[in-house]
Amino acid sequence: MSDIEDCRMISLQVFDDGDDGYLSIGENSRQLPFQVRRFYTISRLEHDGAVRGRHAHKKLQQVLFCLRGSAELLLDDGFKVKTLKLSRPDLGVYLPSGIWHELRDFKDGAILLVLASEVYDESDYLRDYEAFRHHVRAHPVS
Repeated sequence: MSDIEDCRMISLQVFDDGDDGYLSIGENSRQLPFQVRRFYTISRLEHDGAVRGRHAHKKLQQVLFCLRGSAELLLDDGFKVKTLKLSRPDLGVYLPSGIWHELRDFKDGAILLVLASEVYDESDYLRDYEAFRHHVRAHPVS
């Protein structure tokens, strides 16, 4: 399993095109530590109590970007917890497998982009927190 310290910021190249805005670029094997096999967006998070995530993955790795607005990201490896704020479209967070994560406190019309290392597979999800903790203890970090 992964340790919370394995989570890290992913910084995209940013080009300032003056009046034409900013361009942020990321490439597999440069900024991204895996080949992207799936991506999705999360939006319309206007409800004050909205929470996304609340799960971990056995195999899948992902990078989360907040393209608009901001969100709070809670990371938990079963032993340690860390909270980060996502608020820049050029700065994402890499989540290796085995990290419980929750997104909340969405502000200013938050839109999130998630890049995933695997196609959707329900059997890869750990959706119950106690089952996640049991899984982590059965598969310690090497």
